Amino acid sequence: MIIVNADDLGRSAPETDAALACYEHGRITSATAMVFMEDSRRAATIANDSGIDVGLHLNLTQRFTGAVAAGPLRDRHERVARFLNAGKYAFLVYNPALRDDFRYVYQAQLEEFTRLFGRPPSHIDGHHHQHLCSNMLLDRIIADGEKVRRSFYFWPDEKGWPNRLYRRTVDRLLAKRCRVTDYFFALGQCMSSRRRARVVDVARTASVEIMTHPNEKAERAFLLSDDFQSTFGTLEMGTYASL
Repeated sequence: MIIVNADDLGRSAPETDAALACYEHGRITSATAMVFMEDSRRAATIANDSGIDVGLHLNLTQRFTGAVAAGPLRDRHERVARFLNAGKYAFLVYNPALRDDFRYVYQAQLEEFTRLFGRPPSHIDGHHHQHLCSNMLLDRIIADGEKVRRSFYFWPDEKGWPNRLYRRTVDRLLAKRCRVTDYFFALGQCMSSRRRARVVDVARTASVEIMTHPNEKAERAFLLSDDFQSTFGTLEMGTYASL
């Protein structure tokens, strides 16, 4: 089974519209939405009308652009964002001083998603994949049993063993508590014929998620192309709701 998920729904009107246009053409199967952003409310209304499967795109690094009053949420979110944006490897560091802030920010976004969409998210992933940062993982902030995006999968000839070992460790920790797909790839990396063939091969017998950003011209063009349909259209298409 293959899940084609569009990230960043609700971050801006163009991103929302691009994702839902691809859904209408049958090229994506689900999306993950950002809350407290400029297009979050409109995106929720349109997505609910379309029937698309929607999860939460947890935002720990980008300033909120929607209507958020000054107060605890904005202050805590900015502290978390400053920490994670401080350096390339900040996500690897566990910060005990921010334990309560991470939990507060996650819970606030989860509750806002449920308020906007009228239901809990079907799955959870993170903007820039920060749902897998050390504070989120080690404090087990995402509840047991949730459906959650795993780390990117790479074959041995694509990444070195330290990188792959770290990702396997994260995935094992996650899979002990949450439900995950067997593989996860980015669409941008699946445009080459060699990578596509590998992804199709594993998707015939395993669950696979492909992440896409349809607002990016190259990805949208590929999603809507005959090449995409002939490659992935033969596979069983699914959603996290069916995982």
